Amino acid sequence: MELIDGIEWRVSEAPVAYAEALAFMEERAAAVREGNARECVWLLEHPPLFTAGTSADPAELLNSLDFPVYEAGRGGRYTYHGPGQRVGYVILDLEKRGKDVRRFVHQLEGWMIDTLAELGVSAHRADGRIGIWVGEGPDEAKIGALGVRVKRWVTLHGFAINVSPDLTHFGGIVPCGISNFGVTSLERLGKQIAPERVDCALKGSFRSFLNGLERPCKVS
Repeated sequence: MELIDGIEWRVSEAPVAYAEALAFMEERAAAVREGNARECVWLLEHPPLFTAGTSADPAELLNSLDFPVYEAGRGGRYTYHGPGQRVGYVILDLEKRGKDVRRFVHQLEGWMIDTLAELGVSAHRADGRIGIWVGEGPDEAKIGALGVRVKRWVTLHGFAINVSPDLTHFGGIVPCGISNFGVTSLERLGKQIAPERVDCALKGSFRSFLNGLERPCKVS
């Protein structure tokens, strides 16, 4: 078991069924709340599937390939997960890390941006749009998604970075309810990057993410 600042890091090489991941998160979050388990970051991939957040609109689910659809219990709308996408589930106790959900989301975005910078990609937030973006103007596209749930001050769910997924699979939904912008990946941007290198970049910027949870958030 690898620990970073007392937080367990799990990495799964084989695709993980979504129901298995959801059950693990619920169980671990409850154990963290009771003081019976460590906080945890879990890096993995899923088989092709869609997840529905609490704001999901059925009109935004097209699903011509008939992928399974799961109720996620997190915030947000529909999201795709599949091979070639690095998913990070983040189970942290905010009661001892600033107790500020808005700051947590802001720092999660920053962690993704810092990780992509380490991989040679300049990414950014976009006003009024969920996710992490690259490019400008008509070339702007989404490269990362995030959606979280906080239960008794313990976080569940997390983020997904598009490394080398089949981008046509995103055509089965209106990703996060945003229809007038496309999606992209590190591969589409000309970056041939192994998942292990993405994991290394995530670890490299993790302490900055943690430290930022306890600083005042400057988001207006």
